[in-house]
Amino acid sequence: MNGKDYYIPAAAMAVSLAFKLPALRHNWRDPLLRSVVALLTLAGAVFTFAAPPTIAAVNRWSGVVNVSAPLVYCLITAFSASCLVLMVNWRGGPAERTRGISRRWIQGYSVVVIALVALFALGEAPQERLRDFDTYYANTPYIGHMIALYLLAHLVAAVVMVVLCWRWSLQVRGWLRVGLVIIVIGYVFNLAYDATKMTAVVARWTGHNLDGLSTYAAPPLASLGALISAMGFVVPLVCQRLSDHWQIWATYRRLGPLWHEVQISAPSGTPSVQMAWWSAAELRVIQRESDIHDGFLHLGPYFDKGLRDGAYDSAVAEGADEETARAVAEAAMVAAAVRARSADPDGKIIGEDEEIVLDTADGPRDLLRISHALRHSPVVQAVRREVGV
Repeated sequence: MNGKDYYIPAAAMAVSLAFKLPALRHNWRDPLLRSVVALLTLAGAVFTFAAPPTIAAVNRWSGVVNVSAPLVYCLITAFSASCLVLMVNWRGGPAERTRGISRRWIQGYSVVVIALVALFALGEAPQERLRDFDTYYANTPYIGHMIALYLLAHLVAAVVMVVLCWRWSLQVRGWLRVGLVIIVIGYVFNLAYDATKMTAVVARWTGHNLDGLSTYAAPPLASLGALISAMGFVVPLVCQRLSDHWQIWATYRRLGPLWHEVQISAPSGTPSVQMAWWSAAELRVIQRESDIHDGFLHLGPYFDKGLRDGAYDSAVAEGADEETARAVAEAAMVAAAVRARSADPDGKIIGEDEEIVLDTADGPRDLLRISHALRHSPVVQAVRREVGV
């Protein structure tokens, strides 16, 4: 990676963060959301400050040679802690236990950050190194210990994340499992980053030179690992939301046949609620269900219990299960009631003491079954032909 390549993953993290900030503003008390924002912020900061042009600029502005090294190491350490805290909050559990585990990870890695700063202050690194600081100062007192400590802290976090995510992925399904597997893949790249860095540092300790592993092989591995891991955190949230949205619209469409069927039962002049094109899908479903229930109330005097029982027996005879047969019977009764209401434009029957036999208290599931039966059931179609619908 050349200097500017570091800014590509940093920009990707910034874009992801921009999409999350509005949600944080409205729900800043959510620990999971705060953890996601912290992770994206720290990931972007790591790549921004690890870029050689930024390293040179920070060294120049601060007036301290190589001060960027402990800054980047501290950011990497904080990022490692944020990943662990996010995983703890994501998995959930008792609030007190979750807060306790998160607090211990934060405290542990805070100690590492303090130690990194102290070791840099105790050591000497007079020669500015923009790309090979790790290997150049691997044998320098205190500075070498600082390098080993940050690599060890990063390695521990990577191993824990792989173990936690893999175990959890074996217990769940769907988009969550996909996201966890993606995170594992990302952290495999992080482990490869640690392996190349440590190999190069240990080679220096033993008098050998494998600096190329640290200078040229490790940065792309870190970049891929961070991007893939970030995708793993985002994919379940985004895809689950899209899936839920799709299901809501599917419910709205599946209610269509029943909704259209009962519209005729509304008294003339009844005002209809006009939904704006930007109205939420959830609101549209609620309005459609409300319209259907209102239609049932207007059709109540025309419901024929005997017809419903006959349709139920026919559905059972054709092999339908209990719930399907009940939905078919109710759909047949609704279709016949619509025909009867059409034949009574003046509403002479309305107001008579008739028992409403259709139970609409079961909610959307029954409505969906009735709507499906109206369009697809042979029994309902036979009733339509019989009553002339």
